[in-house]
Amino acid sequence: MPFHVLHVDDDRVNTLLFEQVCLQIDGLTVASAETGAEAEALAAEFPPHLLVIDLHLPDTDGYALLSRLRAAAGSNVTAVLCTAENRADVADAAASAGYQMIWPKPVVLADVRSALQQLSANGPAATP
Repeated sequence: MPFHVLHVDDDRVNTLLFEQVCLQIDGLTVASAETGAEAEALAAEFPPHLLVIDLHLPDTDGYALLSRLRAAAGSNVTAVLCTAENRADVADAAASAGYQMIWPKPVVLADVRSALQQLSANGPAATP
């Protein structure tokens, strides 16, 4: 069973880099959106096992979007906040919103690849 990742970021370069990392991992598929509205439409068609969401989007923020995506995709979907904000400044709000991890921007591609490999290896059923 493929491991589906929904990536939401309005920066096209970040999206292209993320998609390239995903292509290197067997069994992982990725869908990308630039806005919250696009992400909600994709989640309905492409039920994700992992959400990777930018904090600042053109039509919403990552906190509000996470609750809407979890309502559609299930409350147990693992979520990663991806942001250029200082981790200490967003850690409490991210945890309160339901994010399990924060990836700082610019992302370290080797770290992202390693985390994706670990999450996808655990499989959808094992995802918290």
